[in-house]
Amino acid sequence: MNALIRVEGLRVSFGGRVAADGVGFEIGPGECVALVGESGSGKSVSARSLLGLVGAGSRVDAAVLEIDGQDARRFSERRWRRVRGRRIGYILQDALSSLDPLRTVGAEVREAIRATGGPRGRAAREQALDLLRRTHVPDPETRIDERPAQLSGGQRQRALIATALAGDPAVLIADEPTTALDVSVQKQILALFGELKAQGIALLLISHDLAVVSQLADRVVVLQGGAVVESGDTADVLSSPEHSYTRSLIDAAPRFEAPPDADADVSRPLSEERSDETKGVTRDAPDVVLAAEHVSKTFRLPGGGERQALKGVSVAVRRGRSLGVVGESGSGKTTIARILAGFETPDAGTVRRGGDDPRDVQFVYQDPGVSFDPRWTVGRLLDEAVGLRHPSLARRERSARVRGWLERVGLAAGLVDRRPASLSGGQRQRLGIARALAVEPAVVVLDEPVSALDVAVQKQILELIARLQAETGVGYLFISHDLGVIQKVCDEVVVLQGGVVREQGPTSRVLRDPSDAYTRMLIDAVPSLPAR
Repeated sequence: MNALIRVEGLRVSFGGRVAADGVGFEIGPGECVALVGESGSGKSVSARSLLGLVGAGSRVDAAVLEIDGQDARRFSERRWRRVRGRRIGYILQDALSSLDPLRTVGAEVREAIRATGGPRGRAAREQALDLLRRTHVPDPETRIDERPAQLSGGQRQRALIATALAGDPAVLIADEPTTALDVSVQKQILALFGELKAQGIALLLISHDLAVVSQLADRVVVLQGGAVVESGDTADVLSSPEHSYTRSLIDAAPRFEAPPDADADVSRPLSEERSDETKGVTRDAPDVVLAAEHVSKTFRLPGGGERQALKGVSVAVRRGRSLGVVGESGSGKTTIARILAGFETPDAGTVRRGGDDPRDVQFVYQDPGVSFDPRWTVGRLLDEAVGLRHPSLARRERSARVRGWLERVGLAAGLVDRRPASLSGGQRQRLGIARALAVEPAVVVLDEPVSALDVAVQKQILELIARLQAETGVGYLFISHDLGVIQKVCDEVVVLQGGVVREQGPTSRVLRDPSDAYTRMLIDAVPSLPAR
């Protein structure tokens, strides 16, 4: 089988900084090769070298860099433009930011068709419909005229894949294509990639999710600091890793496992073992710091009509404990969080907080950077948070508290004058956690706080979250699509579907012995790593 992609001795540098050094792999028709490693390991820059899009000020050298048997080292920019989209398609991580919010899905796909030499007019619309059908977008005749915000996360990802397929490429690069998706949609997208492989399309997968890699990739290349430390058949590398770095990545990955003992809350290994007191929790218990009682919420749609986001939902967050909220996109997870935080008003039902102080509920977002003023320094962001709770503190005392929070979340004091854009993803998440807790809230809402992080950083952040809870007694409302993460950090879990609570209770019981078929479906959709 002739390789569609051949890379040997790839070296990418930016001035004096080497981003990739000695990287090599081959991909044939119908094969999938995965690049894995921590942030900054060289995954994305190696992939972008196959599109001539490494970036300004870069230098790319390679012993071999072949695309369809052609020496890409000799390509001009004009030749690269003929490769992009026609020979190699590129699928980015975040479909919502990749698609123009002001244009319809059909306009986005038709533009990709035209850019790769396809037809215009009615023929382009018919081809766009065929691509939406090929990627299993539901009701494509309706979705083609809708804007990205009107689609679910899974539908947007399918539409983005359709644009990548517009030029009928032989190779697809998929950069973290399932990171922001819930487990059931993730399973569907992985099945779609499986279909594309069966059609002969070669896949280069970039992912920090080793369970996803194990489901899709034929071979895996492990990168550390821009260099290949291990490669081989996926099953062999993930079940019998030879390099210590590969073993550390596998050990850091949150594994979803049913607890073996009903009497021990082994779903909470990050903190001290706890008795299963949550079985008797009521929403008027003295340690409940935030609760919703029979809350309902309906939203009016822009084009007319209504959508009921929540129906009779009751939940409670306890002091020093973590409540997980799981469910598919559109299940009501974010809506109940926003109502509990006071950002939305319920149509029916009541919300009870420990007090009326809005500072008592703080948020940590999936991408904390969206909530930071990019002009402010790390020190100013934390100083503002400290001042919200203690406005009369002297400047010296506030500065001392800022330094104290930097230390507590594992950030160097030297970062105090840096701006958020200069921080890594893990550092920004630590800053987001520090800013939330510096207000000294009773509850912190953590909305997918680790889904965009590589497994090593993810493990560090989860351990940090658990340690700070033990130190401060804060309650967490933890929203996540990753049941392995929920099992690791949450005492209780609520399962939502279509705005309705399908099941709730102690995490160890719900995820070990679910009583609802929907919960079982979510559990069955979780990809797993091969046994070591």
